[in-house]
Amino acid sequence: MWTRHHKRRNTGRLIIPVITGLFLAYFGFHAYHGEYGIYSSYQLDARIAEAQSRLDALVAARSKLEGRIALLRDGSLEKDMLDEQARRALNVARENEVVIFLDDPG
Repeated sequence: MWTRHHKRRNTGRLIIPVITGLFLAYFGFHAYHGEYGIYSSYQLDARIAEAQSRLDALVAARSKLEGRIALLRDGSLEKDMLDEQARRALNVARENEVVIFLDDPG
């Protein structure tokens, strides 16, 4: 009786390490570039810093406006402030006055 011997190939030993390597590469790629990955967290931090700077600018502008509004409230109404606002709204000046309009009133 003849028996046939099969020579063992080395490719069978490489199947599991290759599959494991591909598995780790796939999840490693998505851990860095995925929606919740490391790179996305850096982009999110940059967006947070930009939004924080815009918020700081808006808070400063709001406090400036609140200061101007506080001058117009009852009990602390300044006549100069009222006169200035009325002239600006009505676009009126006296004959001997020079009016200079600035882009940022305040």
